[in-house]
Amino acid sequence: MEETIQNEHMRHLKHNYFVNLMDGAFFGFAIGFASFSTILPLFVSTLTNSATLIGLIPAIHNTGWQLPQLLTAKRIGRMIRYKPFVMLMTIHERIPFLGIAIVALLVPIIGTEVALIATYSFLIWQGLGGGLTANAWQILIGKVIPPDYLATFFGFQSAVANLLASGGAVLAGVVLENISGPWDFATCFLVASVLFAVSWYFLNLTLEFERKVEASAFSDMPLWQSVRSILSKDTPFRWYLVTRIVSQFGNMAFVFYTVYAVRQLAMSEVMAGVMTGILMLAQVITNPLLGWIADRWGKRNVLAIGSAATAVSAFLAFIAPDLNFFYAVFLLAGIGSSAYWTIGMAFTMGFGTEEERPTYVGMANTLIAPAAILAPLIGGWIADIGGFRTTFIFASFAATIAMIVLLLFVCDKTSMSLSVFNAE
Repeated sequence: MEETIQNEHMRHLKHNYFVNLMDGAFFGFAIGFASFSTILPLFVSTLTNSATLIGLIPAIHNTGWQLPQLLTAKRIGRMIRYKPFVMLMTIHERIPFLGIAIVALLVPIIGTEVALIATYSFLIWQGLGGGLTANAWQILIGKVIPPDYLATFFGFQSAVANLLASGGAVLAGVVLENISGPWDFATCFLVASVLFAVSWYFLNLTLEFERKVEASAFSDMPLWQSVRSILSKDTPFRWYLVTRIVSQFGNMAFVFYTVYAVRQLAMSEVMAGVMTGILMLAQVITNPLLGWIADRWGKRNVLAIGSAATAVSAFLAFIAPDLNFFYAVFLLAGIGSSAYWTIGMAFTMGFGTEEERPTYVGMANTLIAPAAILAPLIGGWIADIGGFRTTFIFASFAATIAMIVLLLFVCDKTSMSLSVFNAE
């Protein structure tokens, strides 16, 4: 039965590969117009001067993505088809952008305080929608795309998404420069909403066949007991979680780069869009490249490269005397983001059995959620007290620590037998 399902998915590989690439492409195009690292922070900065509140944007997004994943693991593990659940939940990570567009349009009427509350309400909705979708989506892709093609697929999907996101970011900068408020940000978010709908259409074209679920294959152990069992017996995975937690504090500088450059170095809104385009374009190139390197040199080593790039990016932002430095800052940030996202997903999918995988995926995200929400908030708090440059140097230090832990204590699954940290 399982072999028949695998054969059916292999027969439809080209179709599923294409429609999911298109899903990623239009999702990325939409993100370019509503970026969590540039456009949304710029919009919120028109409503408040608080760096802490600006830091909430990635905190909400990252926590919403991560927190629910473990909580849905048991349910997902027993599903015979993942697509219906994915299609329903992903609506909740797309439609809130339409709400933010309406808020942006109504700012002159409702005032900045109400607009802030409404914006963050929609961001919370969006974040939780992404988190409820995330685990099942990853398992769905792992089901319809065979393992031998999976890392390549994630790399190319991310590359296509970031290519269109870079174009969207540049167009968003042009919109912000040439359209007066309140239609400037409202237009960006409205365009994003339409593109998210197109993305949903292509995702819905995925062909998935029912799998046979044997009740005996699943443990009746309560979820949190399963988590404790994995943490106690799987040492490499435990150290991997440590690096993911520390990495959150290395990444906390990203959201402040654009705001700092606009406020302190007189970056124009068009240039802000160009810088976002550089960030996205770097990810276009590095996603498939890092995936190729990871298959030949090891995923852990590529994750370490990503941490090093993040550390250097934050350090350059710390010492930057003018805007010219920020080309390298955003380029290295793109490399770091690519490694954390693409290689991180592929690395996580290598842990556990097929039945355990939703729990491993959930743990790799949910257990780092506290750090995901605290890191940008702490970064914003540090910026409010000591300035953005202080946040940048703290982030550089954290990313360096993450790199060291990766190299000393984390090993690829394929080389675990050679590691002194291998689980017994």
